[in-house]
Parts: sequence; structure tokens; C-alpha cells
Amino acid sequence: MKKRSVASLTASLTAALAVAALLSAGMPGHRAAAAESGADGAPSRVEPGLLRGVNLDTVTIPELQAHMKRGSLTSSELTRAYLRRIEAVDPRINAVLRTSPTALSQAVASDRRHRLGRVRGPLDGIPVLLKDNVNTRDMPTTAGSLALAGTPPDTDAELVGRLRAAGAVILGKTNMSEWANFRSAKPTSGWSAVGGQTRNPYVLDRNPCGSSSGSAAAIAASLAQVAIGTETDGSIVCPAGMNGIVGHKPSLGLVSQSGVVPISAEQDTAGPMARNVIDTAITLSVLSGHDAAGADTAFDVAQTLPRPDGLRGKRIGLWRLPSLGAEVDALMTRTAARLRAAGAQVVEVTPPYQDRLAALEFPALLSEFRRDIDAYLASRSGPRDLAGLIEFNRTHTAEQTCFAGQELFEQALAAPATTDPRYQAMRAELNDLSRRSIDETMAAHHLDAIASPANPPAWTTDCARGDNDVIPSSTPAAVAGYPSLSVPAGFVGELPVGLLLMAGDHQDAELLSLGAAVEQRLDAWRAPRYLHSVTPDTAG
Repeated sequence: MKKRSVASLTASLTAALAVAALLSAGMPGHRAAAAESGADGAPSRVEPGLLRGVNLDTVTIPELQAHMKRGSLTSSELTRAYLRRIEAVDPRINAVLRTSPTALSQAVASDRRHRLGRVRGPLDGIPVLLKDNVNTRDMPTTAGSLALAGTPPDTDAELVGRLRAAGAVILGKTNMSEWANFRSAKPTSGWSAVGGQTRNPYVLDRNPCGSSSGSAAAIAASLAQVAIGTETDGSIVCPAGMNGIVGHKPSLGLVSQSGVVPISAEQDTAGPMARNVIDTAITLSVLSGHDAAGADTAFDVAQTLPRPDGLRGKRIGLWRLPSLGAEVDALMTRTAARLRAAGAQVVEVTPPYQDRLAALEFPALLSEFRRDIDAYLASRSGPRDLAGLIEFNRTHTAEQTCFAGQELFEQALAAPATTDPRYQAMRAELNDLSRRSIDETMAAHHLDAIASPANPPAWTTDCARGDNDVIPSSTPAAVAGYPSLSVPAGFVGELPVGLLLMAGDHQDAELLSLGAAVEQRLDAWRAPRYLHSVTPDTAG
């Protein structure tokens, strides 16, 4: 992938915005709003957010910037509209933990820059929500745990600094699966002691997947223009698929890990979530830039602009994963047919080594979690290490209202240190086999990407049972540190299913470009209807 400086990237983005605004008319952006809900226990209709003729459900960042440049919309108006929408809609889904007390002042500063012609780039004035494991100096950062609910961190995460420098409006923080689903052996995604349970906006008794549950649900409900999620394995792409939005897990190292509550430095990354690929790509261009080591790893968003023939000649390997159910498999068959009709060549593949990856990943993560969470906790007030965190959970009953277990914490405390040769052998084998699983499959079939279902239809949320989420599609890219991207593929009844695309190391630009073409062809997004529940037949 071509690597460019942030300055040159911003210049290319400025030139690309006008082109993107024109192209957006041919993108899946001007789509139908939520239809009236049925009488079967469904809530009343949630109207699309309309602001000066702008539909918040479907507008893209290039379109918003065009409005701001003409003076027909301000960031202050946009920010107020999202804050009003959070107040009106979020009580149904419980996705937003808190809004920033400085959001409107940030927007006013952006309006001043727009008037003076000093716009910092395509995110200037755009409201962004952050997952609550991303450090913010002016708001609590809790990872969903009461143990961190006191004093905010001393400094912003590095990625937050990049967003602020780009002029983005930090709108607030989103709920998440507590400790990014790395506490209990039977977690319930979307639940945290700090925020309670986030609900899937399509069907409210269904789960949003995790751990970036609140970020995904908030974007599906149009509570911000974009959000930031994080992933160790599946925590961006599964919630994106299950909530009918776009989510990108970047290549490892493209986005700084500094100031993000960790599971594993070997796999963790933050990434953008949005209602379309172009907004996802624009946000990634800001998040990337120079990494902490000073390497120039900026991302070129101009490559992601969709072209009418964007799928012609592309070779995509379809990894079907029939274990996710007959309805999902039938959707994959229809998806492959639509991609072939647009000129793509779709061949069926099965990446190798999956059983071995499944056997090795969790033990390695236990060792890495202990190392990395101890280092993070040492920088915060509250428990100073994992042992202290375990004791905190034992003595605070509010941490046990959905599930009491902390088996993963206890196993991590007993796991081999990362200096142990047993651990080092596991991680070396994981790195080798995960990269080979993708590289060998792509080389053998001359592929541009591997595609698979990102998620099954959302299961019902049930604290007593826990999640029903054995979803293997995210693992190869997550363990390898390669990029993956979920785009809406369609629905099983009322429930969204995403198409997960993955490619080789640092092929983020190429993957997003392909994702934009897939998004344009499938045109599968539709606004949520906030149904209370559905019958099994309706759900699929």
C-alpha cells in the first residue's frame, strides 16, 4: 500500500470531497427510512433525523462538508441535532453512556474555522462517539467497570488527540461489553456494570454483539456520524454486522494502541464504524497518520471512492461457514450471485489451520492480558493490577448483576508470563498459521479478498445463558493483524447480517475500495425499526 504523510493525505482528501459528494448519489446513501412498525408489540415509529433537509440516516461526511462550505449547515446545528437525537432515541437502546460537556463549544470552534477558510480536513465539525475503553481526559473511561468509574485518565488516547487535531467533535462515550468481553466465561455482550445492557435497534430483545456494542448500536440508530470501536477478535466486525452498519478492523499498528484499555498488544486495534464505507475510510485516514514509533503509515482514502465497474474482474473467495445456519448460508448464496452479476469472480474457499488457531489463541491472550492490563491499571486510579481488579469485583455486588463470573481474569492471573518459552512458542505459531491461512488461500486462488458471513442473526439477550456467539470468521485476520471489513449483506427476517471481507497485511486501502464496490452493489442497508421482539419465523 502506498504510504503518505498526514499533510499530503489531507490535501488529497480535500480534492476528493467534491468527487465523493457527486458519487454519493450513486452510493447506497439515499435509502428508505424506517417503515412503520407492525402492531406486534412494536414501539411507535422513530422518524429519521432531518436537519435543514439533510437526512441524518443517510448523509455522508462529504455531503456534510459540502453543506458546511456553502454555509447551509453548521457544525453547531449538526451537533445539536445529534444531541437531541440521543436524548430522544437512546433510551430505547441504551448505547450512549454520556455526552461531552464540551461538544457544543467544539462545534462552535469548528464553525469559526469554516467561516475563516481554515478547515482542518474532512472530519472538521463532524460528531464522533468513542467506545468507553478509549482514554479521554475530560470524561471518565471505564471499560464498563465500576473499578475505573472515578477520576478520568490524565491524558487522551493518541487516537483521540488525532481526532481533536482534525477538528472532529468528540460527542461522547458509548457503552460496551465490560472489559471487552474478557472477564467471564459466559458473558452477555453489550452489558456493563457502568452502562447496563445495550439493545439491538433492529429488534430490542436481541443482542448487539460485542464488545463495541454501544458504538455499533449508536451508529445504526444515527446518534452520531461515526464512532470508534476496538477489536481483539471480532469486536468491531461482529457488532457492525449484527447492527447493519460498516465496521473496519485496521491492520495491526495502523492505529495507535496508546491510551486504549488493552487485552493484547499482539491483536488489539481501534477502528472506525459508520453507516457507509466512505465515512469509514475518511475516519481511518485521520486515525492512522504516524504511529507511535514514527513510521509513516497514513492511509489513502481516495482509493476507496466507488467506481461503476469496481467489482469487474475482482476475485473473491467465499468462506461459507454453514455452521452459522441455513438462512445465513442462503444469504451468502444470494450475495455471491449478485457479486458475480457485477463482474466479480467468486470461488469457494476454506482457509486452513482454523482448528489449531482456535486451540492456541485463547491461552496466548490470557498471558498477554495479564501483562497489558497490569501496565494500564498502573496508570489509573483504582485497582493497580489484575489481582486488585479481581478483588474489587468480589466485593462490589453491582459488578455481578448480569453475570458474576470472572473466570478469564482468574485464568489470566495463573497464565504463563509472556517471557515464558511456552507462551512464546504459542504466539509464534499463531502468527505463522494465521498469516498463512490468509496468504496461502489468497495465493492459491489468486484472490483480491476472502469473504464470509460476519455474524449470525442476533440471538436474544439473556444474562443467565450468556452469549451464543461462536463466530469463527473474524479470527484469521484478527490473529494475523490483517485488515477486515464488515459491510451490510442483507437480512434474515428482521435481523441484519454482514459480509466480512479480509485481505493481506496493510491492504486496508484496497479492502475498503473493494468494500465500497460491494456496498454499492448489495445496497443492503435499511434503517432500524426498533421492534420489541419478533417471532422465530420473522427472525428467520
